[in-house]
Amino acid sequence: MIKIGIVGAGGYAGVTLLSILLRHPEAEVVWLMSEEAHKGKKISELYPQLKGICELPCDTLDNFDKQLAKIDLIFLALPHGISINYVPKMIKAGKKVVDLGADYRFHDEAVFKKWYQLEHPDKAVLAEAIFGLPELYKNEIKKARLIGNPGCYPTASILGLSPLVKHKLVDNNSLIVDAKSGVSGAGRGVSLKVHFCERNEGIMAYAVNNHRHMGEVSYQIGKIAGENINVTFVPHLVPMNRGILATCYAKLKSQKSKVKSNELVSLYKEFYKEAPFVRVYESGEPCTKNVAGSNYCDIGISINEESGTVIVMSVIDNLVKGAAGQAVQNMNLICGFEETLGLKQIALYP
Repeated sequence: MIKIGIVGAGGYAGVTLLSILLRHPEAEVVWLMSEEAHKGKKISELYPQLKGICELPCDTLDNFDKQLAKIDLIFLALPHGISINYVPKMIKAGKKVVDLGADYRFHDEAVFKKWYQLEHPDKAVLAEAIFGLPELYKNEIKKARLIGNPGCYPTASILGLSPLVKHKLVDNNSLIVDAKSGVSGAGRGVSLKVHFCERNEGIMAYAVNNHRHMGEVSYQIGKIAGENINVTFVPHLVPMNRGILATCYAKLKSQKSKVKSNELVSLYKEFYKEAPFVRVYESGEPCTKNVAGSNYCDIGISINEESGTVIVMSVIDNLVKGAAGQAVQNMNLICGFEETLGLKQIALYP
């Protein structure tokens, strides 16, 4: 049994993480941290669904040093730029860390600075962080003590595109991701953008050409391809609570233009044969409802033979596979547990 601390427990990703860990047979949550306004409040006061299940109080980072000694592994679910002030201390203290934020997703500090306008205070710690996408980096994750958990959009997008890029089937200059997310991806904070009257009965693109996840997708796809790649990425907000659909487009290379959809399905199945949470469809289109509340990524594939365009549809729950569930999947790997432990929940349907 490992003792767990959650920093940022008051947000949607944090409480989803807590909910998963409360069912995990090898984890005991012993410390919750949230913002100053939540200090001393029980987590069940913030989230009544936890009443009678978890009554831990919310602490603040003021007590960080005191609490650190009793924790084996720490999850951080914070806005970017905060974790970098605490993670080096955690690593120095011998703790294992899974950061759900963006601070340790890039080995290249120049790329991180470009997208987040921040300098890293400890380059050595940054260098040892592993990008926590188990379907691509499972062996590295098993040996790690610091995981940079991927963003939600990048998880769906990278899983959708990786087999095409790895097998050099497509023109890497043609990659386009059209992604749509439920509003919970914007967090629990109040703003006009997520106001009910603004979002209900409407869909909108946002942060076109400058969403920070575009940098993450391009960086990771480039690592797989072994070259610099600029993926066109356009996110959209849709009036639903949770879920992401990333529709990925790529042009087949001319010499590969005769490949058929069923051949690509076989290729994807082979690529993800050791990935327990990726389900490749034989036919048809995946739907976010089929993964809601679960750690699965469902992938559908089609080819427009006339234009030579591959269309890959990738769906996840943005709060589970796109955040908290993937974080627990990474915890399982770095702690030597079975990868799916505590994560076998079936989607809530209908």
